[in-house]
Amino acid sequence: MLIKHYYVEKIAHSSYILAGSETCAVIDPSRDVDLYIREARRLNFKITHILETHLHADFISGHIELAQLTGAKIYMPESAKAQFEHIPMKEGDIFELEDMKLQVIETPGHTPEHISYVVTDTSRGVDPVAAFVGDTLFVGDVGRPDLFPERADELARRLYDSLFNKLLKLPDFCEVYPAHGAGSLCGKSMGAKYTSTIGYEKKYNASLQTTDIEEFVKLLTNDMPGVPDHFGRSSLLNAIGPKPISQLPKIRLLKPEEVVLEMEQEDTIIVDVRSYQAFGGLHIPMSYNLDYTGNLPTFAGWILPPDKNIILVAENYEMALETAIWLYRVGLDNVTGYLIGGLHDWAAKGYAVSRIMQVSPSDYEKMKDEEEVILIDGRDKTAYNAGHIDKAINIPSPDLRTRWQELDQSKSIVVICNSGVRSSVGISILKQKGFEKLYNLAGGMQGYERFIKM
Repeated sequence: MLIKHYYVEKIAHSSYILAGSETCAVIDPSRDVDLYIREARRLNFKITHILETHLHADFISGHIELAQLTGAKIYMPESAKAQFEHIPMKEGDIFELEDMKLQVIETPGHTPEHISYVVTDTSRGVDPVAAFVGDTLFVGDVGRPDLFPERADELARRLYDSLFNKLLKLPDFCEVYPAHGAGSLCGKSMGAKYTSTIGYEKKYNASLQTTDIEEFVKLLTNDMPGVPDHFGRSSLLNAIGPKPISQLPKIRLLKPEEVVLEMEQEDTIIVDVRSYQAFGGLHIPMSYNLDYTGNLPTFAGWILPPDKNIILVAENYEMALETAIWLYRVGLDNVTGYLIGGLHDWAAKGYAVSRIMQVSPSDYEKMKDEEEVILIDGRDKTAYNAGHIDKAINIPSPDLRTRWQELDQSKSIVVICNSGVRSSVGISILKQKGFEKLYNLAGGMQGYERFIKM
């Protein structure tokens, strides 16, 4: 038995190849599936099984395309009611992969339809050796049950049962293979380690230290991180069956004058993925700024309208192609164009440009002494509560899409985050709402905290 781990940064997604001597299964595959095909070829395995633990909320899975390319069968939770050809799985189902026995246990809580695959290597023993647990159990955390707000209490109770009465009954030495790691919004505070064991999590996982169900429910339903918009869309698309990437629109190379024509259509948006410093210096009016160095896919899925055609502005074409893959991973399939020549050619054609003033911590301190300044802290509530600048108003950057109406457009508005990336996202949203006196606090809280210690 061989287990290979694959990790997608930014969305912190883990997938796996589980192999025997000739055949293998891919568990919870990423949407871009070429990696698994190359790996199976390199390792001389045939992909025969595609195992999904649940309808993933934070990314689009590659099960459809992988099945088309390999002929492998898709195994899904029966209760997911998936709308494509698959083998439905329910509690107690058992199937084999060479010398390995895989048993299905239903582990709802993070989502209603969740299952886990418990593996026994019968060539070595009769005890379970590995569990592919999806988003039920993480390293140092458990799956959040509040993705369906109206069912959060119910799902938290089902999660308690899935953990304490099922997964934690496995042998302590049984290895745990979750679908996410640190940085994912599918949990609250995951550890950085990719895998663990049942025994270690029993002893050190903070969410498992209370066996009182009421306390557990309270822990998992209060003070949770925000839920990005694309979570609900992704679950639905994974159930319907996402289009293979090969069938998505081709990205056209557009000259500035062609971009101008495209922008006349209401169904087109501009997404600029250059650094927040470059965006601040010069950008196309009404653009979104999603700095490539930040958590681009999560914020793209959170704030970009899914029904719009997307034209990318990037440092180069390679960055644009990589950005497109990130957008596909969160279900934004209408990437239709790329501005060739960038802002240099755009400005040389005489087209309108816009800018954002970047201010240092000392600039901000002078500003607030000279005029009434609104300081928006665009980080999430947890980061804000851990420490913030006096009189800062906490409006997470994605929420500015609706909460901009709480702000006085006549006043100067400074937006801060941890580094300057997320605040630039928020400012690009405010500019689309007609705000003009906008300033990005460059360096964010990192820079500000160092400044006040000088």
